[in-house]
Amino acid sequence: MAEQEYFKKALAGLAFDTAAGDAIRHLADIGLTVAQIAEKLDYPVKKEKIGKIVWEHFLKRGHIRTEEPGSGVGSEEYTYITKYDAYGRKSFRRVKIAEHGMERVRFLEKVFEAARFGEFAGYLRERCRENGEENSYFTCDFARFCRQEPENYKVLLGALGQREREYILGLPWEQVVYHRLDRRMEEIAAALCATGMYRGEYWFLKCGETGCPTKVVFDMRKSGLL
Repeated sequence: MAEQEYFKKALAGLAFDTAAGDAIRHLADIGLTVAQIAEKLDYPVKKEKIGKIVWEHFLKRGHIRTEEPGSGVGSEEYTYITKYDAYGRKSFRRVKIAEHGMERVRFLEKVFEAARFGEFAGYLRERCRENGEENSYFTCDFARFCRQEPENYKVLLGALGQREREYILGLPWEQVVYHRLDRRMEEIAAALCATGMYRGEYWFLKCGETGCPTKVVFDMRKSGLL
């Protein structure tokens, strides 16, 4: 009897996790932060758990990468389809539905031309339009800043808007990763660059261009634009 109760609870917990996970992934896909997702859910889920689910989802979709862009190492996205044999017995087959980040690119390091683009934010927008969001990445080194430079990390977070700051604080940045340059990350990258303290790199796979934002800030200051 006790065993049956245990398995009932385990099954109920699994169903709950599946339903919650689907809702969390959907809300993350439409741009909500972890804090906003927690408010939207009809059932209580810890923010740490939400952050982990979002993180794993973004890794599977190639929205966040642990390998350097253009290295030829990426991720594969799978789903499972249900099959029935002639006797009605059910089985599952794993099917690959997408590959992310498998391309190999030889990059040219390019210094930002402040006179041409006017500001770093405009430069990012132009390059993202040329390359497409799926081919544009920004290096996120927040874990190191948090551990080794906590005071500077506070300054960086203070340079962001509330929604952007919420986004950073909601995810488990445990190592250096490369985040797709969607509109939110564009804003984050530009704000961090403007502090002159951040040392991330941008990566544009289609045009094969990379660079360091600290060089960008230096050039902008030298030209009198900052």
